[in-house]
Amino acid sequence: MVKHFSHRALTIALTLGAFLIFSSSAFAHGFTSVVYVDATQGARDHVRTELALEYDLLVVSAADVEHDDPLFEDGTAAFDGGDPKAQAAALDEHIDTVVAYVTGRFGVSADGTRCRPSRDGGVEIEQRDGVPYARLALDFACPAGAGAHELTSKLFPGSEQYVRSTHTIVTYEDLDVQSGTASLDAAHPSFSTEQSRLEQYWAFFRLGAEHLYTGIDHILFLLALIAGSRRLRDIIAVATTFTVAHSVTFILAALGVVSAPASVIEPVIALSISVVAGMTLYRLWRPDDGAEGLDWQRLALVFVFGLVHGLGFASALGLDRAFSWSLLSSLLVFNLGIESVQIAIILAVFPALLLLRRRVPLAGLSATGAIATGVCAMGLLWFVQRVAGV
Repeated sequence: MVKHFSHRALTIALTLGAFLIFSSSAFAHGFTSVVYVDATQGARDHVRTELALEYDLLVVSAADVEHDDPLFEDGTAAFDGGDPKAQAAALDEHIDTVVAYVTGRFGVSADGTRCRPSRDGGVEIEQRDGVPYARLALDFACPAGAGAHELTSKLFPGSEQYVRSTHTIVTYEDLDVQSGTASLDAAHPSFSTEQSRLEQYWAFFRLGAEHLYTGIDHILFLLALIAGSRRLRDIIAVATTFTVAHSVTFILAALGVVSAPASVIEPVIALSISVVAGMTLYRLWRPDDGAEGLDWQRLALVFVFGLVHGLGFASALGLDRAFSWSLLSSLLVFNLGIESVQIAIILAVFPALLLLRRRVPLAGLSATGAIATGVCAMGLLWFVQRVAGV
């Protein structure tokens, strides 16, 4: 008995340690930023763009390029003050530095020729999920009679290394008589109106897949579901419930029908991880205590928490647009990317855990307990951090 207890305790300790190290590593390597671009074609071969960039990153990155410009001091003071008018004024005061940074990394070209950028008005500050964003309008004058237009974005990360990666979400209307949405990143920094719809969909599929496999909180929630599923029908039931729930709120939030602040969504997501993992631990120690009732309670919780995770997915994508069939199709493809990784994780983990439970019951019980304990601990840690704003 002592040997079995020591083996289980060691397994749990090692797993918990691995979760803590993995989590710390994930936070240490920066975060992902999103840039939003609205592009429309104007008169006389002009393309008007409105860019929304995270205020603090813009200040740090632009100041990093122009070391002699006091933008960093003025912009940081305005950021700390939390006054949108002061933040806009700080950027307007150093507008040449800001525009030089942005146009050095974002541009429009036509038939391979770069269009000439110019600023169109001052800077405005808007809030996106509680984060201040600077909105800057740029007008690009292109060669007369040019054909297909191409947008290129290499904004963030810069040499400051605060940002792990950046996605630029481009929404375009009447650009070369086309309208739609495109996703750009470091691997695919450009979008052309000559690209096929299939290429655009593939970008959103990759974006959805990447969001799940780099989102450790969503992965841990999925692991908690897997650990608490004893039979094939259990994992099918919870996976389907989670998929339906997060798909509904994801689509509605991305279309601007529903919304919730990130300050609420993120702590609830962390709490959901702990609650679902905690139910698994309860079932391990009290296997015969109302199992049927617990199954229904678990499905109900998964559905409710799935609704919250859907809001988190929509927040990461950052779209809040009026309905269009083009936008809806892009959202569905993004969601397919999420589902593909979710299915891959289930296929990789659940059969192995199920086989271990049947062939070596004690080891299977230890593995399930270790996973549930580690996930529960991480969820509680993140919940405290997110509530405290750490």
